[in-house]
Amino acid sequence: MANEKLLDQFRSFYFKNYPDDMETQISYFAVFGGLNWQIDTTQPISSLIQTLILENFDELDAKVQELILHNETNRRLLKALAIGDRRIFSAFNKAGFNNGNGGAILNFLQEKGLIQLEYSREEHPRKLKEKSKLKREEARHRISHKVLFTYPFIRFWYYFIVPNIKNIQEKNYKKVLYDFEQKQNNYTSLVYEELSEVLLNYHLRDSPILSSGSYWDAKIEIDILTLMQNGNIYVGECKWTNHKINKKELHKLKEKCERLSIEPTQIVFFSKRGYSKELMGLRGAALSLYESGDFKALLKKNSRENITQNLFSE
Repeated sequence: MANEKLLDQFRSFYFKNYPDDMETQISYFAVFGGLNWQIDTTQPISSLIQTLILENFDELDAKVQELILHNETNRRLLKALAIGDRRIFSAFNKAGFNNGNGGAILNFLQEKGLIQLEYSREEHPRKLKEKSKLKREEARHRISHKVLFTYPFIRFWYYFIVPNIKNIQEKNYKKVLYDFEQKQNNYTSLVYEELSEVLLNYHLRDSPILSSGSYWDAKIEIDILTLMQNGNIYVGECKWTNHKINKKELHKLKEKCERLSIEPTQIVFFSKRGYSKELMGLRGAALSLYESGDFKALLKKNSRENITQNLFSE
């Protein structure tokens, strides 16, 4: 499973570098995850990006290009997937592909182990309204699966490096470093969401899980929806921002559940910056609140000797 690969990489990064705290671990892992590099996590991440990545662009670009067989169409699709909403059809449109040639490229990237599909759990209106005439908008609706990158570094490369290649080749690093500064939280949010699902499922490991992942349809998106064999339902939202989560976010998530006719056993939040006092006071069996330090639980059953999830062979 891809989450197991991500967990292996997460552990590998920690035991290679021993960051001071889990916020640092997650932030730096989102950029360098999948590489077997020793990273000085006491240094500013922007400085490390410049010295380890930008100043070694030619060497790294050659390695990344080798992974995709130096094929420009492969690069175009990976870039569209990295900077877009991860939906396959919108990435095809952005990259200028149709379902045929885009699908072939997607299959190749899957076979190379660079990406994996996250399947939609939405039901088409045609199935929900079998005996009713659909509105034109409903009939034309296409359910689109999404893509996850197997290695955080590959997503970083196509999110920040590829769009700035010309400047980087000219040794002008200001634009890419500025982009990273402005978009770092938004960029890291996806890795944080993936790791949050892993952490939730780690705590639910004593019971069989039927389905887990994000949920999206034409109108609603939920970061985590986990369905258990015993009938329990866990709904989660993840916020990698510099603001505390407050009661308003709880109301928003409850409204989403009502619109989907879901009665969650427990609502779960994951927050980089913690929670308001009001929300903390509501914590209990129906509401679980996780913070960055809680991700230490993912490091428990492991030793540094048996971790080998690396992007580039040494």
